[in-house]
Amino acid sequence: MTFAMSGLYKPFNFRDSQNGGALSGFDVEIGKALAKEMGLKPKPVTNPWESIIAGLQARKYDAIIGSMAITEKRKKAVGFTKPYYRSGAQIFVKAGNTSIRTAEDLKGKKIGVVKATTFIDLAKKYSPHIVEYTSDNTALQDLPTGRIDAVITDQAVGLYAMKHMKFPIRDIGKPLTMDEMAIAVHPDNEQLREKLNQALDQIIQDGTYEKISRKWFDRNILTGE
Repeated sequence: MTFAMSGLYKPFNFRDSQNGGALSGFDVEIGKALAKEMGLKPKPVTNPWESIIAGLQARKYDAIIGSMAITEKRKKAVGFTKPYYRSGAQIFVKAGNTSIRTAEDLKGKKIGVVKATTFIDLAKKYSPHIVEYTSDNTALQDLPTGRIDAVITDQAVGLYAMKHMKFPIRDIGKPLTMDEMAIAVHPDNEQLREKLNQALDQIIQDGTYEKISRKWFDRNILTGE
């Protein structure tokens, strides 16, 4: 089973420099666990996020296991499994920034977001000054430089960068949204979607999912516990 991701979304999926550049992260481990449950050999691959759905439609890979949020627009292009985790869009600013305290303070500010993500539409609600990036970590690293005023990304991504990568940033308020992330398959591949749902149920029931989630986040990111 070939499954795609950006490879630029740490800690969900990224190239591990300490392991020869191998793909690593929560998404990778979930994909491998699902493939094992289905009796298939896992093959994680990377694809630029802005063309990842096009790659699936062209059957370059079997599925996208890359933290893709379910949206009505995407439902028209892919077939989604049931959610495999839930998370929210969070505002991050550089440490010491006191001018942005709430979402309303984003008005007129420069906001960094990753290309082709749901965070772009969210950012545009607050400001027309959007700076697009190819990876969340690159955007977060730009905060201390002053090139941008804020970044909107997944809460877990930013908190991981703060805690484990020591980025001088901080989160603002509560998440702006709560999204459900699912695995995407070709809309014509209903058989694979059903098998993935069955495999997901199984790894949740046998504790495999919990073990992987707690390894990366110290909590279950499907249930929030």
